[in-house]
Amino acid sequence: MTAMFTGIVEEMGEVVTLDRRAESARLTVSGPTVTADAVHGASIAVNGVCLTVVDTAHGSFTVDVMRETLDRSALADLSAGGPVNLERAVRASDRLGGHIVQGHIDGVGTVLSRTPGDRWEVVRIGLPDNLARYVVVKGSVAVDGVSLTVSDVGDGWFEVSLIPTTLSSTTLGRRVVGDRVNLEVDVIAKYVERLLDGRVA
Repeated sequence: MTAMFTGIVEEMGEVVTLDRRAESARLTVSGPTVTADAVHGASIAVNGVCLTVVDTAHGSFTVDVMRETLDRSALADLSAGGPVNLERAVRASDRLGGHIVQGHIDGVGTVLSRTPGDRWEVVRIGLPDNLARYVVVKGSVAVDGVSLTVSDVGDGWFEVSLIPTTLSSTTLGRRVVGDRVNLEVDVIAKYVERLLDGRVA
C-alpha cells in the first residue's frame, strides 16, 4: 500500500549525513518525534519526499535515496546540519489536517520573492510549465512537504501566504530567493485530468 501524508509538518529535523554514491545516496536525519515509533520499512516524508526507513538509532533515522529521486527533487541540495521538514505517514484514524499528499514529487520550483506582511509573508514560487495547469487560486499545493493554499497565480509562478506558525515551524521560514523547493500538486486534479483525457472534444 502506498503511504499517504497530510502536509502537516510534525517537526523540523536536521540532516546528520548525506553519503553520496554513484547511483544513490544514504541520508541520515535527526528527528526524535518522527523516530519515536519508527521501525524498519516505515515511511517518513523528508521535505515532502516519501522515503523508507532502513535504520534508526538515538533519535535519528536512515533512508536510501535512489538516483531518480535525487534527479526529480531538491534532496540533492541537502547538506549536513541543514533543516528538513518531517512527517510520518498518516494512519487511518488520523485527522486529515492538510490535504492528500502522496510524497511523490512532481517537480522542483524556485523561490522568486518574499514579501513581508504584518504577521505573515507572501512567497512567490516559480514552477515548471507542465505543472502550471494543476495550480489554481484557493487550491492546494505541497511545498517541501508543507500543505499550503494557493493565494495567487501568474505566468510561471504561484504565491502562498505563510502564517507565523508555518514560518517558525517549517523550513519555509528560512528559504531565500533562489532556493529550490519540492512541489507536489493536488493528486485529485491529476486523476480528473486522466479520467477526462480523450473524452472532451
